[in-house]
Amino acid sequence: MMKEWAMRQQMRFRTSVVLFALALSAAASAEPFVIKDIQVKGLRRITEGTVFNYLPFKVGDLFSEDDTAVAIRALYGTGFFDDVRLEQQGDVLVVIVQERPAIGSISITGNEDIKTEDLLNGLRELDFVEGRVFDKSQLDRIEQELARQYLALGKYSMSVDSTVTPLEDNRVAIALEIFEGEKAKIRRINIVGNEDFSEKELLKQFKSSTPGMFSFLFGGGQYSQQVMAADLETLRSFYLDRGYLRFNIDSTQVTISPDRQQIFVTINIGEGEQYTVSDLRLSGDILVPEQELFELVDIKRGDLFSRKQTSASNERIANRLGDEGFAFANVSVVPDIDDDDNTVAVTFAIDSGRRVYVRRILFAGNHRTRDEVLRREMRQQEGAWSSTKKIERGRVRLERLGFFQGVNVETPEVPGVDDQVDVRYTVTERPAGNLLAGIGFSQNQGLILRTSITQDNFLGSGNRVNFTFNNSDVSRSFALGYLNPYYTIDGVSRGFDFSYRDLDSEDANISDYDAEIFGLSVNFGLPVSEYNFFDVGLDYEQTSIQPGSNAGDLVNDFIREEGREFDLLRLSGRFTYDTRNRAILPDRGTRHRFRSELGLPAFGGSAVNFYKVDYRADWFIPIGEKYTLRLQSDMGYGGGYGGTSRLPFFEHFYLGGPRSLRGFEENTVGRLDANRNALGGNLKLFGSTELILPLPFLEDIQQLRVTSFFDFGNVYDLEEESLDLGQLRYSVGLSGIWISPVGILSLSLASPIGSKSGDRTQGFQFTFGTSF
Repeated sequence: MMKEWAMRQQMRFRTSVVLFALALSAAASAEPFVIKDIQVKGLRRITEGTVFNYLPFKVGDLFSEDDTAVAIRALYGTGFFDDVRLEQQGDVLVVIVQERPAIGSISITGNEDIKTEDLLNGLRELDFVEGRVFDKSQLDRIEQELARQYLALGKYSMSVDSTVTPLEDNRVAIALEIFEGEKAKIRRINIVGNEDFSEKELLKQFKSSTPGMFSFLFGGGQYSQQVMAADLETLRSFYLDRGYLRFNIDSTQVTISPDRQQIFVTINIGEGEQYTVSDLRLSGDILVPEQELFELVDIKRGDLFSRKQTSASNERIANRLGDEGFAFANVSVVPDIDDDDNTVAVTFAIDSGRRVYVRRILFAGNHRTRDEVLRREMRQQEGAWSSTKKIERGRVRLERLGFFQGVNVETPEVPGVDDQVDVRYTVTERPAGNLLAGIGFSQNQGLILRTSITQDNFLGSGNRVNFTFNNSDVSRSFALGYLNPYYTIDGVSRGFDFSYRDLDSEDANISDYDAEIFGLSVNFGLPVSEYNFFDVGLDYEQTSIQPGSNAGDLVNDFIREEGREFDLLRLSGRFTYDTRNRAILPDRGTRHRFRSELGLPAFGGSAVNFYKVDYRADWFIPIGEKYTLRLQSDMGYGGGYGGTSRLPFFEHFYLGGPRSLRGFEENTVGRLDANRNALGGNLKLFGSTELILPLPFLEDIQQLRVTSFFDFGNVYDLEEESLDLGQLRYSVGLSGIWISPVGILSLSLASPIGSKSGDRTQGFQFTFGTSF
């Protein structure tokens, strides 16, 4: 079909050439005349006005032989016509044209690696779309471009077969059939010229590799020009970060086998010598104390030169200048190389520019959330000079609200002014309300019926309103709460909570008793500084205890001494230092939390006095670019005072389960009663080390986390036993958390280490649909 169409076009072209010659001959024999009218024949889509625009003459002009050749060339040059003729009828000039066909449809088949939508968008950018005049040469260029795109993907055996089919109304249908073929595999990568590092060590830095055992699953061993270019830059960085300032990639040869299925890559390099840093200098506009800037430089005199360290130092200096309002400061590294003794003096050249002020802080994307809710989280102020640190802190604080899926910040310059910028935060809102009515399951709590109505951002005010009802084998509970995080303009929060809980402790692996607890509380949060917070709360609790038939001596003895019903006021205070980048699944920062509670007897009921203190710390430490180390500690201690001899058993600490000491059944670590139910203790020691693992092909890392962990801990009742660190329990394993659309899935696979006789272990643990 394509050949037939091409032959037809060839015949038309030859006819046009003949007619063009005849036209020139006729014009040569004709006398010049004044044009009284111009007529155009053969038009179907193109207007007469378009033809008139390209003609080099108009009515009233004198028509001559030279005008004939110029007119025909001009109309052919538009690309709109296959044939152009000029005829004279008296004083009337007749222009006879035959339009080229228009593109009626475009279809693409056979493509898998590149989406059809992306290919059509590429054709659209080349103005090759339906309705446009068809140009065969343009189709040839498109075929070449498609081949180039697939070659970049390593598909050297690909081909494109284009078919042009005539349609009615002088249109054609374009069909592109793509045969992608298989990606060429890398048979061998050779590095030539390396002396200080083995080829094996260098190839470890590459993403390109020869096929392995599981290449058929993960696509390993396939060649890509883009990936290879990135690998070469990685190789360059590898050497430059180790002092090889004169390192050079001399050449790269890529050869392909005759069947176009195997690739051989040879990389010729020159390592050069290693260079050490002889001196560090600052030059230019040094508007911050030099000593302060030098402290931001990682590399020291006598160290091997490292491009990575100098680039990081460069960025820190620029950010420090940005904190002083020099938002467009330019810092460049200027190496002064001495090849005689292989040293380099590194100069950080600073161009601070003008101090920049913030004109306005703008918000976009907050369709429900009021501007004031976002604005009160800002640390950068309008009218003040811009601070990179404060602008970034505003972004982090918006993320920590939990109202938004993403927060981006830009600082566009104010038009016509060279010392002002606007700060624009663009947010993507999460659903403001959450109505959840569903079923969950926990290995220890069994089937869980849950109803939850939550408005984290009630009416866009930033206030939280929630109602929760849970029913499981272990407990029935409901809660109603309200929190205003900005009760005062200074950021003092105030909240109220009302709750009811009916607990069957034996089903939770705790010594047998039933508890019915009503609670009412009010709490205030006081921001001490940017990262320090203090919370104080007052809770009224009415607790009723009923010992079960399998209750241990600890439960029965306490009830005999103190009674079964208690009315108490719980006065609590909590100090928190928190620099984490996110409230949920963070991967940067630190949190320290110290909490104390004091139980006071309220009106009515039995007198029970106790105190509890606990300290919890989390450290998130980046390791390279892909890994994060999490260190966690949790310690608590409690006791009785006044007329209460010991910490009430229903206030004991417990360990074990998927959210504490994994690998052991929930709440079972520590002393057990005669029925092998946990007694808990008044001292808790727990620690954990986790390595947060990178997840390939995963974009939304805020919804899923996989870690390897090492847990250790125990609870002790120091009224009955002494502290024995030899009784600590240990476990290792893997864990995962998924914040799914229908609930939170938490699971772990753990192996206890050196478990003791009587321990209740559980290797696989999971919960689904419960609160996080």
